[in-house]
Amino acid sequence: MNHRLQELEKQLLDDEDDGDTVSAITNSELSDTIQNLIGTSQKLVSSSPTSSSSSCCSTSASPPLPCPKQASIDAAASISEGKPEVAAEILTRLANASGIAAHMVTALKSRLNPSENPPPPASELFSTEHAASTKSLYEFSPCFKLGIMAANLAILEAAAEDGYNKIHVLDFDVGHGGEYGHLLHSLGSNKSLKITAFSDFPTAGDEKLKAVGDNLQALANKIGVPFNFCVRNLNIADLNRQKLEIQSDESLAVNLAFKLYRLPDESVTTENLRDELLRRVKGLSPKVMTVVEQELNTNTAPLTARVRDTYDFYAALLDSLANSVRVLIEEGLGRKISNSVACDGRDRVERCEVFGKWRARISMAGFQPRPMSQHTVEALRSNLNSWTRGSAGFVINEESGGISFGWMGRKLTVASAWR
Repeated sequence: MNHRLQELEKQLLDDEDDGDTVSAITNSELSDTIQNLIGTSQKLVSSSPTSSSSSCCSTSASPPLPCPKQASIDAAASISEGKPEVAAEILTRLANASGIAAHMVTALKSRLNPSENPPPPASELFSTEHAASTKSLYEFSPCFKLGIMAANLAILEAAAEDGYNKIHVLDFDVGHGGEYGHLLHSLGSNKSLKITAFSDFPTAGDEKLKAVGDNLQALANKIGVPFNFCVRNLNIADLNRQKLEIQSDESLAVNLAFKLYRLPDESVTTENLRDELLRRVKGLSPKVMTVVEQELNTNTAPLTARVRDTYDFYAALLDSLANSVRVLIEEGLGRKISNSVACDGRDRVERCEVFGKWRARISMAGFQPRPMSQHTVEALRSNLNSWTRGSAGFVINEESGGISFGWMGRKLTVASAWR
């Protein structure tokens, strides 16, 4: 038993496991050993001549507390293996967890017993509160902010290469529009910008986007850039140059920053809106299509792998943020974790992929990479150093067809351009 306990302690306290090494203790053995140790410690306490109700708070006979990350993974494995009692025991021992671990425990409890702990409805990811949290994430996370800036720079490069003074951007998830402030400031008075934004929700969505357009128009007027903003209800089947009023003297750019991961693919529905949108966009023959996505594998990954990657990703993301903005952003991250871990099928709105999978999917839709120039890469590095005062934790790397932005060795976002 002492030998098994030593092995168990080593596994529970190992927070650096990359998931590729096969442990000497399997998930099944680990769960059974936890149960045996709990039962043994209870027997020892109850049989001790000096034990009493007043001394039950002693931890000398209790099993070691697991690290939150490994315990979350073990709980997910127990759920997958059909061992709900073991998973419940592990989650009970994490009752006092905080930060990302607390959100993970809540999500796993919903997964384990949805009737007692119903997962939050998917509508929360479309709420005003979540939109505010997402806006803060895009504004204050250097990795998200730089991803959006990279997309803007790729749009400018594409227009400059072809000598176009008119830029027409199709944006399928314009959000609050703040990402276009950088683009407007980068344009001279001899260039014009037109943005066509698409609304998933007629009426209410149109009104929200109109307000976004008014704000961007005010900024364009202030800096002297000719600007036009229009809103269209989203109907993928109607995506053609004539209906979108795309002119021959316009440099057409399609911005899919943080859009594709919210579209269901073939694993969810035969409609496969993810590939359908990519094919329709390719049919528009844009000068450039920009894609920015989180480097996270939560689409078709099994539950245990999904929990591992989700934990690592959001723990690194939260750690990379300044203390002053963590609270609001963490609320949004908690909703993302709950949806990613507790939900499946149509209810799982967020289905992220790693860049290698995006690259394969986009290539199959007929696109080829449009590498960003070294000038763009250096401009991004310069902005990163300015925003973070040279923090060594943030890293920019050139990928095969993209640029990644990360924190302490963990990639968080990847930006890419295509044609």
